[in-house]
Amino acid sequence: MSGGDKEFLGREPVGRLLFRLALPTVTAQLINMLYNIVDRIYIGHIPGEGALALTGVGVCLPIILIVSAFAALVGAGGAPRASIFMGRKDHDTAERILSQSFTMQILISLVLTAVLLIWNEDLLLAFGASGNTIGYAVEYMDIYAIGTIFVQVTLGMNYFITAQGFARTGMLSVAIGAVANIILDPIFIFTLGMGVRGAALATIISQCLSAIWVLSFLFGRRTFLRIRPSLMKLERNIVMPSLALGFATFVMQSSESVINICFNSSLLRYGGDIAVGAMTILSSVMQFAMLPLQGLGQGAQPIISYNYGAGNRERVRKAYLCLLASSLVYAFAIWSAVELLPHGFASLFTSDGDLIAFTVPALRLYMSITGLFGIQMACQMTFTALGNARCSTFVAVLRKFILLIPLMYILPHILTGSQTMAVFLAEPIADFLSVTFTAVLFQHEFRKVLRKLR
Repeated sequence: MSGGDKEFLGREPVGRLLFRLALPTVTAQLINMLYNIVDRIYIGHIPGEGALALTGVGVCLPIILIVSAFAALVGAGGAPRASIFMGRKDHDTAERILSQSFTMQILISLVLTAVLLIWNEDLLLAFGASGNTIGYAVEYMDIYAIGTIFVQVTLGMNYFITAQGFARTGMLSVAIGAVANIILDPIFIFTLGMGVRGAALATIISQCLSAIWVLSFLFGRRTFLRIRPSLMKLERNIVMPSLALGFATFVMQSSESVINICFNSSLLRYGGDIAVGAMTILSSVMQFAMLPLQGLGQGAQPIISYNYGAGNRERVRKAYLCLLASSLVYAFAIWSAVELLPHGFASLFTSDGDLIAFTVPALRLYMSITGLFGIQMACQMTFTALGNARCSTFVAVLRKFILLIPLMYILPHILTGSQTMAVFLAEPIADFLSVTFTAVLFQHEFRKVLRKLR
């Protein structure tokens, strides 16, 4: 791609273009995953207190997911709309969306930072921390909260880099921070003896480096769309449609936080700290499945959005089919790995024999439907790329709030002989029902889109 070529999204072969854009975005998601995964791996192996420290940091996960969800509320909604207006050759509106999205990220970051610094202990206790683990959770969150603005800028504004087709630059945005985190974690945790606080400090320093990289690019000359101070004043007709479209991704990510809270509270009731510790490992392994699928969707998004804006029916259809096929291949690959090697995944996060023994059967059960989830993610990401906020939001709400949360509380009363495993069983049942409904809804809606373009 040449520096000034804005038309490649509507011209290059779809399969090759998806591979070129998705490879860096998938890599970026895998690298981004290392932020929290590496923290948990190192923390879980702290001599003498690793299992409790891992559980304490795991309780922080709902808050971390909420912070990320607010970044997606702005970025995942604004970036596809910017791509659509690029496809319509409306460069001014696309830059207004970018610039005002940056303003929104700053405002949201300030509010979140204040909330987390004032009420983090109360939130952590409500989210499943016990008397044994609250100390570790507060130590981590006190420091992590200070870096909220870096997380918001890095995750939220990076959407606009990949949406323009600069997938490799977007990958570097998270690679810079992840590499720094991997280097700093053992230094702060073990060498300097900072423990959980060291893991949090390494994370926010790393995110700061990533944020500097993202802003230097979007304010610079290499990007097609540039953040312009003259366009940063919020306009209702620019901000509200972006937030409406991003709301689906916000629900999808923030619901993970709500689900994690519900899981932690239920598991603490039926299985104690060891069950909550197992959930920390399960949610970490689930990230191996979900984040690369989101990366595939982000790689396909600029292709689908640009060509939808340009009215190119055939390229929209081909991009979706390529996304669906690649998502299914990956989903079945990660499902096979988990079912065949659950002990290996569990032992990656802890050396505690009791915790590993508890986690292995729970992991197999929890992720038993993951192979089909490529359908769910491909459909949901395509809804967003097409600007269909209504359907994208509904399928996100259906899976988590309509299906999973009720099942999580109903099943333990039905399967009274194994109540802890009944809580884990709610996930695959909800996933199967959600995938089935989403596939049917998408076929109906996608046909209407193709007819409209024709």
